[in-house]
Amino acid sequence: MAQYKRYLPHILVLFGFIVISLLYFSPVLQGKMIFQSDIVQYTGMAKEQNDFRAQTGQEPYWTNAAFGGMPTYQLGANYPHNYVKKLDSVLRFLPRPADYLFLYFLGFYILLLCLKIDYKLAFLGALAFGFSTYLIIILGVGHNAKAHAIAYMPMVLGGIILTFRQKFWLGGILLAIAMALEIGANHFQMTFYLLLLVIVLGIAYLVDAFRKGLIPQYFKALGVMVIAVIVAIGANATNLLATQEYTQFSTRGDTGLSIEPDGSEKTASGLDYSYITEYSYGIVESFNLFIPRFMGGSNAEKLDKDSNIYQAILELGASPAQAADFAKNAPTYWGDQPFVGAPAYIGATVLFFFVFALFLIRGRLKWWIVGGSILALLLSWGKNFGFLTEFFIDYVPLYNKFRAVSSIQVIIELCAPALAIVGLSRLFSKEISIDKKEYALKWAGIITGGLALVFLLFKSVLFDFSGGSDAALRQQLGMDFVRALKEDRKAIFTTDALRSLILVLLCVSLIWFYLKGKLRKNLLIGGFAILILFDLVGVDRRYVNNDDFVNARQMEQPFQPTQADEQILQDQSHYRVFDVSGSPFNTGRTSYFHKSIGGYHAAKPGRMQELFDFYISQNNMDILNMLNVKYFIVPAEDGAPQAQQNPRAYGNAWLVNELEYVADTNEEILELENTDLQNSAIADKKFSDIVSGKTQWNAKGELSLLNAAPNEMIYEFESDSEQLAVFSEMYYAPGWQAYIDGQPVEHFRVNYVLRALEIPAGKHEITFRFEPEVVNTGSRIALASSIILVLAILGGLFYGFRRKE
Repeated sequence: MAQYKRYLPHILVLFGFIVISLLYFSPVLQGKMIFQSDIVQYTGMAKEQNDFRAQTGQEPYWTNAAFGGMPTYQLGANYPHNYVKKLDSVLRFLPRPADYLFLYFLGFYILLLCLKIDYKLAFLGALAFGFSTYLIIILGVGHNAKAHAIAYMPMVLGGIILTFRQKFWLGGILLAIAMALEIGANHFQMTFYLLLLVIVLGIAYLVDAFRKGLIPQYFKALGVMVIAVIVAIGANATNLLATQEYTQFSTRGDTGLSIEPDGSEKTASGLDYSYITEYSYGIVESFNLFIPRFMGGSNAEKLDKDSNIYQAILELGASPAQAADFAKNAPTYWGDQPFVGAPAYIGATVLFFFVFALFLIRGRLKWWIVGGSILALLLSWGKNFGFLTEFFIDYVPLYNKFRAVSSIQVIIELCAPALAIVGLSRLFSKEISIDKKEYALKWAGIITGGLALVFLLFKSVLFDFSGGSDAALRQQLGMDFVRALKEDRKAIFTTDALRSLILVLLCVSLIWFYLKGKLRKNLLIGGFAILILFDLVGVDRRYVNNDDFVNARQMEQPFQPTQADEQILQDQSHYRVFDVSGSPFNTGRTSYFHKSIGGYHAAKPGRMQELFDFYISQNNMDILNMLNVKYFIVPAEDGAPQAQQNPRAYGNAWLVNELEYVADTNEEILELENTDLQNSAIADKKFSDIVSGKTQWNAKGELSLLNAAPNEMIYEFESDSEQLAVFSEMYYAPGWQAYIDGQPVEHFRVNYVLRALEIPAGKHEITFRFEPEVVNTGSRIALASSIILVLAILGGLFYGFRRKE
């Protein structure tokens, strides 16, 4: 009975998390789904893979539906012995996206319990973290993997903190499980940012251990953590090894090309500086962590008929309905980023408590949280704080693999509520004097309230409310419209600055009443909960609400075939489609219906992207023909896309007369423009050992495709002489194996992206089969690691039970 009473509060808290998650996303209870733009694109990209899995029960690990062909390692591939994924599915039992909100709450609650915080305050902290505006916004657009990884961050920190407190078994097990889930979330940018925070934490604990003479205990804990992380990595070995393998072939790797299409020098590896820093947070813009619409909110803010731009649009001759529609998507954002869907608001209440905590907390906890927050803030500024960003890009491993540097602010969104809640726990501590608490209250109120007051009083002196898009708006709609827009920006700035000031004053008042003995602890915590929910949910609902939900079918079948699609689908042969009716390399729609040479992915195949930059974007027909582009989808005057057939496509495979060797990657891609690709092929000289030594053939014989599947292509060949065949399929050496009459043979890359094979005279069956060894190797490691983790859990439980006896 005592054990039941001990766990009952936590059970009630978890039940509360479930209820709150479902209430916020209540349309899921009606069977609706949130419309997530990124998930729509993923659905298009993954359809061939998912259909194949449903029809055969097998995992293809390759799709021909996007970019001419690519591995599905980053498209939701299922791996053998992936027990981490099974555990994750148990935790994410709620309908999406309520499942991610529940994970936010759960992970942060566990962190605060590891910090010895009372369950009531831990519940409060979980709400503050889970409803942080950025964390809700990413669910609205479909950044599910990012949300997934963020949700497990607090749990990882909890395991580390327990281990540093010498709770080796409990901390090690929690860290191993949490880190396995974190890695399994498959958003390595978020995990990398967590690593930066952990390094700051580790340094703070090291300094503290040195000062206290506890260095041996520090390194003992570090050893336990290293073992836990190794086990976690091992449990995810298949995904990690597959991702590492593919990264070398993606836009995040180095194909060897060192020139741009215009002949200029190209970044050797990783992403370009301007691409990495495109989304750099403005230094002044960072104040929207405290005042939500400090910089106007979003690029499509919802204003009403009382707004100035509504009147301005009316004066331009628009109807009231047109003016109202325009006002609902007002371009009020005036910061430096190219697009902002919503501000990354942490909460005026949370930041007040954060500042309050700075005066009450001492030691390593304070310094690793503050240090991590400052580092994240400086890095989020990107090109606006260039010397630090350039240092990290040039010298910190992996940093140049990630873009949208502003997203590192998730570390602040984690750290701020953590310190805030620990600070509130100190408010109730009898070890801290009333005078010290009043001192902290006074200065926290002066700093946060004073900041809001300064912005309110001096906004017109400090800012002119001009945005980067104003010049274009001035040309389109005139100067009067821009003046009206600035007035609206000033109005919403004033509204939200006043809102933050009032929230700060309410927080100050509640704490003051408590310190004066006029308010009890539980009522104070309840008051804080009301303020935090009002503060954060009020802003969240501006950007993600019930209007974002649609019928489930609209998400499950997000694309409907056009007349052009239906016309193309009548052709049952194996071919590719190039859709130029939109942005071909930024849409998964074409992949939903066809085998496309375009697609939508954050890490596109590197050589295919380069081929696009050099030739496909210029509509080079020779390149499109060798890729077997049999159909184009083109825009028409009436807006409906039209299908056009390309009769000159080379087909699935063809024989060539000549093979030309080139010295390097630069020469390989440049020579494509000067070569008759239907009769000749170009190969890097490093493949010369694979070919018999010949460079000339007579190209006489028959070669045809018998069967095509995502992971297997079968051809029939017949010729009186040895031939060199080129196949219009993407070359990917680590997985594809060629067979002639069932016997494995070597194939090689030609024409920058395609496969080639020297075939002996006679009649043969040629098979290409995708057999990624990385999956077999990774699965064995994952199984062994999972067994080790289970044995460690059981062993610890058995040891604890024996000790109790």
